Amino acid sequence: MATTLAAPGATATTTRPATPPGRRTGGVRAALTSTLLWVYAAVAILPLLTMVLNSFRTDQELVSEPLGLPAEPSLAAYQEAWIEASFSTYFWNSIVVTVGSVALSTAVSLLAAYALARSRSRLMGVIEQVFVSGLMMPVFLMIVPIFYLLDSIGMVSTRTGLVLVYAAVSIPFSVFVLGTFFRQLPGELEEAARIDGAGPLRMFWSVMLPLVRPAVATVVVFRFVPIWNDFFYPLILVRDRTRYTLPVGLTTFFGEYQTSWSTLFAGLVIATLPLVVLFLLATRQIISGLTAGMGK
Repeated sequence: MATTLAAPGATATTTRPATPPGRRTGGVRAALTSTLLWVYAAVAILPLLTMVLNSFRTDQELVSEPLGLPAEPSLAAYQEAWIEASFSTYFWNSIVVTVGSVALSTAVSLLAAYALARSRSRLMGVIEQVFVSGLMMPVFLMIVPIFYLLDSIGMVSTRTGLVLVYAAVSIPFSVFVLGTFFRQLPGELEEAARIDGAGPLRMFWSVMLPLVRPAVATVVVFRFVPIWNDFFYPLILVRDRTRYTLPVGLTTFFGEYQTSWSTLFAGLVIATLPLVVLFLLATRQIISGLTAGMGK
């Protein structure tokens, strides 16, 4: 506030300084950024909205007007996909394989990352480098030895074989992320727990694990999504159609001479819905964990 003194008998006036140029530039930049984000969100949501709307239409409507609205919304495509096209079997296979592999890899990675992050020996450092080196191994080069290994133990075309393969492939990334979070925790927490009589397992489960909950949620999301959407491993390692996962099962909707597009869109909606729900739940957990840590 800048005040100007007037002469005796005159009225005092108060003038406000002009808005600094830097503040105006910052406001314009924020508005432009917000506009670009809204445009990007609209572009990203438009294909999903089109997929959902087309799942309520008939094949005749899709052929005559591909981008139109449903004239008479119907759930017939969902019923056909779930029952007649055996989509319920593919969905269950994906649930078992994805949840099982993520749970197994996360449990093993938590224990390994905690031991590697808290140890100061050179041997543990070498073991950690071996874990991290798994991130550089190409997936396509591993498929031949993996196939022969599973075939020798009778696990080709089994959900257990897929779970073991996905868990093994996921461990290097999970150990890398979780080990980074464990190193950021102060060692005084372990010393206080040790003074209170807590053993190693009790210390890990009650003290350290709750503090890395955001990291666990991050690992679960980043491993759940690619495993759920993976097409390569089930295509090579699964021969029985009753063991197909969703990505491979969706290919059965394409016929040589005719394709039911409404059924295909319904299957895509069913396959996408669990990912949307998981993302929303995991994002909320990550944000709550980070804000709780900032509050402390």
